[in-house]
Amino acid sequence: MRFVSIAFVIFFMAACTAKKAPDVSHIKVDLQVQRFEQDLFKLDATNSRTLLPQLHQQYPGFLQDFIFNILGLPPQPDSMGMIEQQVYAFVNSYKSVKDSVDKLFTNFDAISTEVKEGLQYVKYYFPEYKLPQKLVTFIGPINSYGNILTTNELAVGLQMYMGKNYSLYQSEAGQQLYPVYISRRFEPQYIPANCIKNIVDDLYPDQSAGRPLIEQMVEAGKRLYLLDHFLPNTADTIKTGYTKAQLDGAYNNEEMIWTFFINNDLLYTIDPAITKDYMNDAPNTAVLGQGSPGFIGQFVGWQIVKKWMDKNEGTSLLKLMGTNPKIIYEQSKYKPR
Repeated sequence: MRFVSIAFVIFFMAACTAKKAPDVSHIKVDLQVQRFEQDLFKLDATNSRTLLPQLHQQYPGFLQDFIFNILGLPPQPDSMGMIEQQVYAFVNSYKSVKDSVDKLFTNFDAISTEVKEGLQYVKYYFPEYKLPQKLVTFIGPINSYGNILTTNELAVGLQMYMGKNYSLYQSEAGQQLYPVYISRRFEPQYIPANCIKNIVDDLYPDQSAGRPLIEQMVEAGKRLYLLDHFLPNTADTIKTGYTKAQLDGAYNNEEMIWTFFINNDLLYTIDPAITKDYMNDAPNTAVLGQGSPGFIGQFVGWQIVKKWMDKNEGTSLLKLMGTNPKIIYEQSKYKPR
C-alpha cells in the first residue's frame, strides 16, 4: 500500500476546554491505603520465617499475587523455604530503590485522594460496579507491573513512578526496557490515571483486536471518553500519554490526520501489520511526522466519540459503551474542518 503522508505541524495553542463534572462529594468511597513495601522491606535473614506469615495475615491474597505474579516465582514443592530465600534475595537487591521510594513517597495522601475521587466518579456513573477497597503500594522488579487490579485492591508498583530522570531508567538496561518516550511518563502524577485505567479495563475489556481500524479507533476513543468522565480534573496529556506539544499538534492537524486515513483507504483495513502503526504506543506515528504522537488512533476515535455524544445529548456512558463502534462512526458524520 502506498501511503500519502502529511507533515505534522505543531502550533502551541491550548487544546483543552473546561469540562463540566457532576458533584460526587456525597458518594461514599472507603479506600484504605496500605504501604506493602514498608512492611516487606523489614524482611532480613533473621526474620524471614516469621515475617512472611505475618504479611500473609496482613495482606491476604496480595502476598500471593506479589510472590507469584509480580516477582514471578514458580511454586516450589517444599514451598516456603525456597520462596523465603528468593523473596529475601529480591529485597536485598532492591534496597537502594526502597531508599529512593521512601524519599519520594513519604506522603501518599495527595495521590490517594485523587484515586478516591476517580472511584467516586466511577460509582456515580456505574453504581453497580464493585469498587476496590484498598490502594496497596509495592516495589517490584523494574521489568514488572506498575499497576494491578486484584479482586479487592488497586496495587501500584512505585518502582515505575520514580521520575523520568531516575538513574535506573537512564541506565543502558533501563533504556532497553523503557525508551525515553515511555520512561518520561514514569512520574508520580500518572499514578491516579493509570489506576483508573485499570478500572476502565475491568469494566470494558478491550475486545477490538482483529476488527477494522475505524472500529478499533472508536473503541479506544470510547475508553478515553470514559476516562474523561472518571477523571474530569486530570490533564488530557496525562490521560492520553501525549506531550502537550503532541496533543496541541493533534488538534491543530485534526483535518489533515483524518484526510490521511481517508486518502490511504485505511479505515476498514484489518491487517495487523498496518493497524499496529496507529493503535500501539510509540514515540510518534512515523507517516505523520516526528512531532506526532504514537497511538494516534485513540485521538481520532476520541474525537469521533465526542462528536457522536454531542449529537446524542443525554446518552449514558453505559449506552455509549454498549453501542457498536461502526454505528458510532457512521452516525457521528465525523469530518473535521
